[in-house]
Amino acid sequence: MKHRDRVLMALSHQEPDRCPMDISFAPEFATRLKKHMNLGDEQGDTTYLLEIALDQDLIYTSVGFAKSRYSAIALCGDGQTFADEWGVRYGLVEYATRFGKGQYIEVIGHPLADDRAIDSYSTPDPSRPELYAGAAKAIREFKEDYWIVGGVPLTIFETAWALRGLERTLLDLVASPEFIERLFDIPLNYHLTMAMKLVEMGVDMIRLADDVGAQDRMLMSPKAWRRFLKPRMAEFVSELRSVNPGITIAYHSDGAIYPIISDLIEVGVDVLNPVQPACMDPERLKKEYGDRLCFWGTLDVQSTLPFGTPSEVEQEVLTRLRTVGRKGGLIIGPTHFVQVDTPLENFLAMVDTITQTPYSRL
Repeated sequence: MKHRDRVLMALSHQEPDRCPMDISFAPEFATRLKKHMNLGDEQGDTTYLLEIALDQDLIYTSVGFAKSRYSAIALCGDGQTFADEWGVRYGLVEYATRFGKGQYIEVIGHPLADDRAIDSYSTPDPSRPELYAGAAKAIREFKEDYWIVGGVPLTIFETAWALRGLERTLLDLVASPEFIERLFDIPLNYHLTMAMKLVEMGVDMIRLADDVGAQDRMLMSPKAWRRFLKPRMAEFVSELRSVNPGITIAYHSDGAIYPIISDLIEVGVDVLNPVQPACMDPERLKKEYGDRLCFWGTLDVQSTLPFGTPSEVEQEVLTRLRTVGRKGGLIIGPTHFVQVDTPLENFLAMVDTITQTPYSRL
């Protein structure tokens, strides 16, 4: 079965030959895995060495604010801070694990921290042709066989708070609603332009992404989300479907976002990602929403994958396939990038269990 047909069947609530799989990697883990698999060291988001070698089913290409952030990292030397083209400043933080060191980034400077700065602020140009070169290559080389996902990460809320500051943005939701309206429209308009371009180019799915959940609750009240983000999400989805009525819409948010799942369905979201099992019960979500929503993720990266045994990883995969994966509706994979602290034997147990377990054996 072709990879794209496998995904299409699952998203149509049918059981393909096996559950479609998607995995993403922190750079440090990707380097370890390429070495283990003798795949060389090519870099960039259009090589897809690991995706192809692991028999994954989705090819992901992204544009937008997050992409400019990671492009800026490449220009940053050890111990330096850096700014992206939006004027957001970052610092690199190093951490150590038993398998080697890794890095993550922290936002340390916000160009709209001062209220008056928004009056003269302008975004980079979202229509520059070079921004879409990676997507064009992915579509051209892989669409015949793979499901192509156009990612627009940090779609509204996360870009907004990077510009303004997280605490200040959360305060503004209550104290300065007029400012929030202006602030949220900046990333909305920018990313909508980019997402519509990806749809025109021929991606199969758009994945919107804003982390609005913490471990056990939302970062803002559901009331605030419905006031400021829901209408913008509805506009986003409506505009994309005016270009291609059949485009599949996925929405990513880490954390516990149970109160707004019905709202996401209402505005037109087809697929919920990543469904962290430490925050929301995947089986409960399947029972309550599985007739109206598909799921993408569900495998725990907070405990099982980095700290469990291969047997425990295998059992978690089988549990998800037998519950969330029943009658289709699941793209299985880890709920975040696989991090450098993950044992290779656990990772390989996950991949082998997914790829070697046909629906006929469940």
